[in-house]
Amino acid sequence: NNNSKGCLWWFCIITIAALLLAILISLIIGLNNLSQSEKPEPEKETTTETVQTEETIGLKIAYVELDTLMSQYQLYKDYSEVLTRKGNNIQKTLAQKQRALENHAASIQKKYESNEFTTRDELERAQASIQKEQTDLAELADRLQNDFAMEQARINEEARDSIQSFLQNYNKTKKYDYVMIKAGDNLLIANPKYDITNDIIKGLNKRYKIK
Repeated sequence: NNNSKGCLWWFCIITIAALLLAILISLIIGLNNLSQSEKPEPEKETTTETVQTEETIGLKIAYVELDTLMSQYQLYKDYSEVLTRKGNNIQKTLAQKQRALENHAASIQKKYESNEFTTRDELERAQASIQKEQTDLAELADRLQNDFAMEQARINEEARDSIQSFLQNYNKTKKYDYVMIKAGDNLLIANPKYDITNDIIKGLNKRYKIK
């Protein structure tokens, strides 16, 4: 059971890392395309309110729905399958090793209770073998966990670079000042007319299919 909980914890890495990745992907593209060429009107009184209004006029803002992006971007779906298979293999391997260890320990316990050990040295060697198997299993679990984490990091970096590259090219024509991510209720109010999620997903999948 403890092993199963540990394995399930590794699966949580997928969701957590994916969420962290998506938050990093929420590129706030500060292009600041505001024109500074307007001539000031003579004798115009400048107030804080006037300055703030002028600074926000002309801002072009859009947002992307995180959940939709992650569920429809084919790269995410493919990598999710890769990680799921790897996680299942890790779980299966450790479960097999754990069962073998438990069976070995049970056989030694039964032999001890039946007074089948003829010498103390024989009993100590049997106990030592169990301890070694426990140590080997713990080391294997650590190694597999590290391998899994490294694979997750590699995939996250590749996905992040892919989306960053696409958005940079995408914004050459769209000229957005800010592209934000909408995850849960992080944006209290979001006008649907600024939602570019479908456009982004369509472009990402088209480029991914070509690759």
